[in-house]
Amino acid sequence: MEMDELEIKPPAFLVDTICEKQGTVWATAVGASLAHSRTRTPLKPSLRLIHARMHAQALTLAVLSGAAVYHYYDKNSNHN
Repeated sequence: MEMDELEIKPPAFLVDTICEKQGTVWATAVGASLAHSRTRTPLKPSLRLIHARMHAQALTLAVLSGAAVYHYYDKNSNHN
């Protein structure tokens, strides 16, 4: 067997719920940002929502960037 044939797959219960988990984390980030901004700043509700979405999108980009860096280094270290 070659190394390419040995592919490790995550368990089915993780694959089935990964989108739900990501959506839950994103919604939690929006909710936490809204709760924090409500107690700290006197902004209109529409501005609070915009800021909360920006914070959640920044969190999403940070997680995706971290996953890409991990994948890049993991893939390069396996070939050496």
